[in-house]
This record gives sequence, structure tokens and C-alpha cells, in this order.
Amino acid sequence: MTALDLSSPVAVVGTGTMGQGIAQVALVAGHPVRLYDAAPGRARAAAGAIVARLDRLVEKERLSGADRDAARDRLLPAESLSDLADCALVVEAVLERLDVKQELFRELEGIVGEDCLLATNTSSLSVTAIGGALANPGRFVGLHFFNPAPLLPLVEVVSGFATDVTSATRAYETARAWGKTPVACADTPGFIVNRIARPFYAEAFAVYEAQGADPATIDAVLRECGGFKMGAFELTDLIGQDVNESVTHSVWESFFQDVRFTPSLAQRRLVESGRLGRKTGHGWYDYADGTAERPEPHTAEPGRTPAHVVAEGDLGPASELLALIREAGIPVREEEEDHGTRLVLPSGGQLALADGQTSVEFRDVVYFDLALDYRRATRIALSASQDTSPATLAEAVGLFQALGKDVSVIGDVPGMIVARTVARIVDLAHDAVAKGVATEEDIDTAMRLGVNYPLGPFEWSRRLGRNWAYALLDDLHLRDPSGRYAPSLALYRHAYASDKRQGGSS
Repeated sequence: MTALDLSSPVAVVGTGTMGQGIAQVALVAGHPVRLYDAAPGRARAAAGAIVARLDRLVEKERLSGADRDAARDRLLPAESLSDLADCALVVEAVLERLDVKQELFRELEGIVGEDCLLATNTSSLSVTAIGGALANPGRFVGLHFFNPAPLLPLVEVVSGFATDVTSATRAYETARAWGKTPVACADTPGFIVNRIARPFYAEAFAVYEAQGADPATIDAVLRECGGFKMGAFELTDLIGQDVNESVTHSVWESFFQDVRFTPSLAQRRLVESGRLGRKTGHGWYDYADGTAERPEPHTAEPGRTPAHVVAEGDLGPASELLALIREAGIPVREEEEDHGTRLVLPSGGQLALADGQTSVEFRDVVYFDLALDYRRATRIALSASQDTSPATLAEAVGLFQALGKDVSVIGDVPGMIVARTVARIVDLAHDAVAKGVATEEDIDTAMRLGVNYPLGPFEWSRRLGRNWAYALLDDLHLRDPSGRYAPSLALYRHAYASDKRQGGSS
């Protein structure tokens, strides 16, 4: 099954920001496009707005004047749904209400031809439930674009329970012909991106609720250590706290209140207070005119550079640190160790990579967080308990400062910030593949392009080792037996298969 022919008219119903964006994508690709909106005059106004954006593309030399003129001639506001009768594809981008969408498609089904592909751009509702209102749900599919649709490449092509393979394939190939990067996805709450991205927000909020660190520090660690483009607090302020919480709540409810997707009480209070982020002038941060700049992340005062360190065991994902320490002129002695992966400081205290345990459980241990790239990271988070020796903490701070890093000391939070976030993202991704939601490749593509992650979950998993995420979450689950951190069966199988090949036993 191939993409729609460019001579085939495409209709977009709903002319808000997303509807206009989808219409622009189809128009620039070469299709005749019909715009319809139930509100009188809105389709014509939307057509004018799209043409104005095409004019700006011409000014920026991203579109020729001739192509702009041809696109303008192909754009037609529709006065009624009956004007869409000859369309080969109708994409809906109306209010996120199941009854509204079902009624629209019931009406469309009586207007368009039998071979017309019907698609919804829903981000939170069930494609299966919307299509269930149709006499022929086989031609119904989800086409989830990301805002702004003309700029962001990802499109989730979602097959409902009754969607025909030919319909899904045609939708996929059409999106690709429009210059987008489509990924195939089964109809599951949140699809790919909104399902697997939940821990990025949830774990940041959980660390905050546990008083492990303030928003500015957590955001800085996610950016400067984890390699994410934005931290969870600043990103949800940009998205809108109400919008972000609504998606989280929808996924949680759709999974029958699965504890892994539990919404944040702190975010709920923010929404209740009307602090919705940038659009209201205040969210996690203050954006009002004339206010001071947002708070600076906690950064430790200069510590004491250790005279040497002893590396016991394999540091695994943090093994690059040994080269960095030597380059900083600090002697490193390596010793084999059967039951440990840590750095021993001159004080006798130890440094260990976040593993889901807490500092208070041990005599004198400081944990450091996972980094995307320890060489390029500009900030490292450390965690210690009230029982940690001040000398050990000072040496730990001094060691990373000697490597040119800013250091943020947070509370004794198991799994810290980046490590627990990445582990949970990896777990949800393995679970999704095991349940037939999408392929590993499509999940990695979706998370890189849809939310701009530095690595896809499976790229993280391969880099960190097959057992890393499982071991960390298993330790976290022991300390928080609510089920939130219980590793999925898919992740268990992934980790166990590795052990078995290496001669491990059950």
C-alpha cells in the first residue's frame, strides 16, 4: 500500500493551532487541502493564517514564491462537512472529547467515499474507542502529530483494535511522503511518547516531594549531567502544568490507576493554585515582568581535592571517570573486587554510582548520579546522609570539582535524579515492546524526535548494560514497595537472559 497521490484532496477538521499545522504540512507536500471548522468564519480565518505563514517562509527563503502561490491556490475553506465528500483523507483535530469526536466521524462516514481514510490527531483518547462509533472502523487510524506540526518531524501512526493493516500502512506511507518520520504504534494509553515519557516528569517531582532537591537544582542536574535539553520543571512550565497533568492523569486512569503512572500531588497543588507556567506568569518558576531571575541551582562550595583514589571493582557506566581523574593529576590505584564497584577516598569513605540504595545504609558512602557523558557533563549530583563523614563529603565534592564539574549535593534519595529517571524510562520501553506497542527502533526514534531525549531508551539500555536498570529498580522497589519501582517482567527477562548466557544461575 502506497501513500496517497498528491492529486488527492486532504481535509482537516478543526482549525486550531494543531489543525492549521497539519493542513500546512499536507499543503506544502502538494495536496489540495480543505479546511473545515464548526465555528462560522474560523476556517476562512485559518486559511488566511496559513497563507501568512507561507509568506514568512518565502521571506526566509525556505519556500519559493511560485510554490507559495500554488499552495495558496490549493487551499480551500469548506462551508460544510459535505464539501469534504471527495477527500481521500480527513484528519480530525477538534476538542479532546470522545463524544464530540465520535459524532464527527459518524457524520463524516455518511459523506465521504468508502475508500476515504479517516484519522484522528488525538493525543490522549483511545483510537479504538473513537473508531468504535463507525460502521467501518477498519479505515480509521490515529495520526498523532506533535506541535508545531510543520516543524516537528515525528508522527505516531496508531492502529486501533479494528484498524486494517492496509489503512495503517497507507497512513504511515503518506506521513513519510509528507517529509515526516512516522512510527507505528498499537493503541495504548499515551501511545509511545506520552506513555514512556511519564517518568521524566514523575521522578523529578518525586525527588522534590521527598525534599531531596529544589526545582532549579533538579532541572540543572537533568540538563548538565543527564544531557536532557530541558529539566522537568522548566519543561512543564513551558507545556502548561494543566496540560501536562491532564496527560499524566489520562494515562494513569487509562491504565486502571497503575501506580507506575501516579500523578504528582505537588503538581496538582500547582494547578489548583492557578500557577500553570509561562502562560500565567508563574508555575514552578516566576515569569512575571520585573521579577528576579529564576533561582540558581545549589552548587557546593570548593571542597578538598583528594590526594589519591582507589578504584575497587568495575565502575560500569562510570568507568570513564578513571581516565578523567588521572588526567586531573590525581593518582588512581585499581584493585579487583568481587562485591563492589566504588572509589575509596583517602578519608576511608567511599564514592559509588547511584544504584537504588541509600547512603544511610552504609558506614560512610557518598553516591554520585548517572551522567550521559562524564567527560562532557558540567555538573554532577552527589547524595549523602546525615551520618556521612564531612571529610568524605568534602573529598567527594573536591574530586568532581577537580574534574571541572559543578557539584550539587542533594538529599539521600535512592536512585538520585538521572539514574532513577533513566531506569524507569528503560523499563517502560521494554514493557511496551513486550506488549506489542511498538518496536525498539520506533520507540527510540519516537523518544528522540518527540521529546528530544539525548538517547532512546534502548540506546541507554545498551550503553548501561543489560542488568543495570533492573538492578537499580529492584533496589528501589525494596525501599519503596508501593509497586512504583517494581521492574516489569520484560525487564526481568532481559536482565536474566544476559545472566544465563554468562553462566549465571537462578
